[in-house]
Amino acid sequence: MNKHLEKIVSFLEKHHTLSLATCKEGAPSSCTLFYAYDKEKNAFIVASDRKTKHIQNVLSNPKVSGSVHLETDIVGKIQGVQFEGVMLTCEDEAKSYFKRFPYALAMNPTLWRIEVEYFKMTDNNLGFGKKLIWEKAQASV
Repeated sequence: MNKHLEKIVSFLEKHHTLSLATCKEGAPSSCTLFYAYDKEKNAFIVASDRKTKHIQNVLSNPKVSGSVHLETDIVGKIQGVQFEGVMLTCEDEAKSYFKRFPYALAMNPTLWRIEVEYFKMTDNNLGFGKKLIWEKAQASV
């Protein structure tokens, strides 16, 4: 794992909600979801009902983007991650999601995997406006 991805994953493991953006036929939609991060697969695992607008969008167009961020008023502590990827249904990652959110088991949710293709992390702890970039295409070269 490269240094940028290690720093990004460390940040993601300390948080549990993401903002997700989807689009279908030019109409955007956004939502907030709880996530478990699977660092072996470099993927977010989320739960959402097939009837939701964002999942209906995903079924038509699986390309998604989103963000995870630290909420702070202190400029020097601003941290956040933007991502782009593909969202698909999943079954084999259920263990990691239910370990993090055991109460969700009672809801028997449909789980989804967001396979990350691009990360950009802003981390003002490293210097004002410092950006760390990771791209799947570059990582496999």
